[in-house]
Amino acid sequence: MKHAHAEIVREYGPFPGVDSVAGVTFDGTNVWFASGDRINAFDPESGEAVRSIDVAAHAGTTFDGEHLYQLAEDVIQKIDPQSGQVVKTIPSPGGGSGLAWAEGSLWVGQYRSKQILQVDPETGAVLRTINSNRFVTGVTWVEGELWHATLEDGQSELRRVDPQSGEVLEQLDMPAGKGVSGLESDGHDRFYCGGNNVGTVRAVRRPKREAATA
Repeated sequence: MKHAHAEIVREYGPFPGVDSVAGVTFDGTNVWFASGDRINAFDPESGEAVRSIDVAAHAGTTFDGEHLYQLAEDVIQKIDPQSGQVVKTIPSPGGGSGLAWAEGSLWVGQYRSKQILQVDPETGAVLRTINSNRFVTGVTWVEGELWHATLEDGQSELRRVDPQSGEVLEQLDMPAGKGVSGLESDGHDRFYCGGNNVGTVRAVRRPKREAATA
């Protein structure tokens, strides 16, 4: 397993009226994050807040290229980001924390049960279960890699895991006191991490990959 310290490259916030950050996602332009009674968007270049949507937002957040998805209690809400309207809800597996979109499915982090579930976005049916040995607080996919965040005993890690077996392939240790409560990739070299019980989002550098050789 590859093991390294996480490199925080930027911190966003705190944001007005935000006490804690839950889910985090990226729509290709703006970073969105959940803060209890709304989801908020900011420009990752300027760091400025650009808009918010009033909707229950207690845990994971993700974007499928057209709609936002937001965990709220026992449902996952599908939201039109233009109108801010909830267009569909599906049942959520209990204890949901992180949320990601990949391969036409939702991937739901399960905090207490230490699992990641692949979920049908139309019905909420569980298609696959991946077990972890740490509390799961965020989930993201990037370039075919499955990563999840942990938070346990005051320490957070970002872990790349085998999507079949759950084996940990790579781990980035966050600095002490820098808990992660939501995780998203920008699709390239940066992770966005929810700041847990502080109203911030941290950008962490994704490790470089060795170029393929002939």
